[in-house]
Amino acid sequence: MFAVLRTGGKQYRVAAGDKIAVEKLAGEAGDTIRLGEVLLAGDGGEVVDAAGIVVSAEIIAQAKSEKVIVFKKRRRHNYRRRNGHRQQLTLLRILSVGGEEKKAANKEAAPAEKSADAAPAKKAPAKKAAKPAAEAAAE
Repeated sequence: MFAVLRTGGKQYRVAAGDKIAVEKLAGEAGDTIRLGEVLLAGDGGEVVDAAGIVVSAEIIAQAKSEKVIVFKKRRRHNYRRRNGHRQQLTLLRILSVGGEEKKAANKEAAPAEKSADAAPAKKAPAKKAAKPAAEAAAE
């Protein structure tokens, strides 16, 4: 089974056992995380409903990408600026692609539905507004 997921503003097609490098995610090496924003899922040539699909991944390492040199120049103005940047990355190993979230969501939603069907709670009587100080002094 495969899934197309979105993280860090980019989209990735993943399957169990794949290794990917994504924008930095919180966690230490060895932690297991869930990537819940699945856009599309499929099994072989069929497309499956992606609503309840969850991708589980293990953090391999926190790393930095290659350095990107930013060089600005305006000709004939003696203007040159050189800057470098290394983006922080998280290396992930995809453990599983499956529909685990649906079961958990149904367990959480069931008690909430029962409480919504119960009799509505009575409202507390409204308190009378206090008289302004000028009116109280006049009485």
